[in-house]
Amino acid sequence: MCSMNGQDRGSGGIARGANGSCAIGVMAKVPRPGHSKTRLCPPLRAEQASALSAAFVRDTTTNVARAAQSTPIVGYAAYAPSGTEDALLPHLAQGTVCVLADGSAPAPQGVEGFGRCLLHAIRQMLAAGHDAACVLSSDTPTLPTAFLITAATALLVGDDRRVVLGACNDGGYYLLGMRVPYARLFADVVWSTDRVAAATRTRAAELDLDLVELPPWYDIDDAASLKRLMRDNNGYDALWTRRALQALGRDAFTSAASAA
Repeated sequence: MCSMNGQDRGSGGIARGANGSCAIGVMAKVPRPGHSKTRLCPPLRAEQASALSAAFVRDTTTNVARAAQSTPIVGYAAYAPSGTEDALLPHLAQGTVCVLADGSAPAPQGVEGFGRCLLHAIRQMLAAGHDAACVLSSDTPTLPTAFLITAATALLVGDDRRVVLGACNDGGYYLLGMRVPYARLFADVVWSTDRVAAATRTRAAELDLDLVELPPWYDIDDAASLKRLMRDNNGYDALWTRRALQALGRDAFTSAASAA
């Protein structure tokens, strides 16, 4: 396992002996110019988008750590590709556990693309002994901490049919949690479209699952949502993101407003 202090490596990235807890895995990759938040370019330059991505990951994992102060939550960074965990560590909240989620594990027919990574993460965290597991987007740095607490609590008090969904305003979702790794929830989904949350609801209905929905929130993946982030002070304080926005300077703010 890997954490911010670099100790306890070599166990495959899994925190053992975690009964009675909910794992929350932030889907994360090492921020790199030209590879991170490319839909924000323009209005941002590649290095600015990468810096903002790094701040998102730090804030999201810190938010999970804050929720864990009052709820039995264990925070993970579900990362890809393999071999990049050391480079990811400086961008994580202290105590965050790294777990590989590159979709390399076998998956049922119909589970493709990003769905394989999400299912890989859920399976890994549940195999560690957690009673429940959630996958969480790193693109929602201002997500209210209360939403994470609600998700974990709902799963821990529910039975194995309980599933929690947090939908985004653009039709995707920022969180999906469950007590059993229902592969069908990730099957036959066209990822990165405005139908992802709707397809997930359909899959849950097909399986007769007890679906609990969190309030909607927004993710930052284009100029319009970046503009909203710049103006919006609601939700989690996201200090790293706020600092990154300040570092962008006035020109980036003007460009984002023009592009939105």
